[in-house]
Amino acid sequence: MKRKFWNWIKNEDESVPDMERTLFLNGMISDETWYGDEVTPQLFKDELNAGNGNITVWINSPGGDCVAAAQIYNMLADYKGNVTVKIDGIAASAASVIAMAGDNVLMSPVSMMMIHNPATVAFGDHTEMAKAIEMLEGVKDSIINAYSLKTGMSRAKLSRLMDAETWMDATKAVELGFADDIITKNEFPKKEDDEPDEDGESDKESTEQDEKKKSSNSVLFSRKAVNNALLNKLEEHYRKPSVDVAGQAKIPATNVTDGVSAKEIRDRLDLIKKYI
Repeated sequence: MKRKFWNWIKNEDESVPDMERTLFLNGMISDETWYGDEVTPQLFKDELNAGNGNITVWINSPGGDCVAAAQIYNMLADYKGNVTVKIDGIAASAASVIAMAGDNVLMSPVSMMMIHNPATVAFGDHTEMAKAIEMLEGVKDSIINAYSLKTGMSRAKLSRLMDAETWMDATKAVELGFADDIITKNEFPKKEDDEPDEDGESDKESTEQDEKKKSSNSVLFSRKAVNNALLNKLEEHYRKPSVDVAGQAKIPATNVTDGVSAKEIRDRLDLIKKYI
């Protein structure tokens, strides 16, 4: 069996039926592919179906094997109980696909989500390379299926976001539909709807202002775009001015208009020899 990257929190009282369970997905989603592996997926499925209650899935993962992610997504989506996904660190790449299986997806205010194109390593001739490209295109389409079902976003827009390797903070993920809400502590009791507060502002007005603040403070950026911008700045900074090598190598001619001719020098030498 491959390395176990998931962990269930067992109930203290196993006699209580339908008790809620907690699943932690930390680190790489399988350091080896589940492709062709029948043992590890079956173990995960058996542990998942060992209970009937609702499940909370905590995710903190940079991603990993897309085959494992697809199988886990399918198992969670097919689970009869309610599945709540909570992202407390990062849900990147394959981990973001698993997150889409949640009936309710919540993100910590300091967590991040990242989506990008699937990648692989291939070798061989042009035929093998073409097969790898075709395979990656198929995997991308399947991933878009999961994102589209959750967000309702068009496949074309999701494809562009994946091409750019897009990072989202919790606010932007909620705004785009990848998450449903942000994990917060509700420390204040709720007021009745539209009841003015001390400043004369109703809850509805306050909520609208909060939503505007969230939208303006959200973060969405593309690593590829950032890299290109940085490379352009470095190229501009270190660009060498064109140098006229031939011009630098040319030795300027010496001004000899004030010099002495060779004949005059010989005459003076002959004169000196007479007195030696």
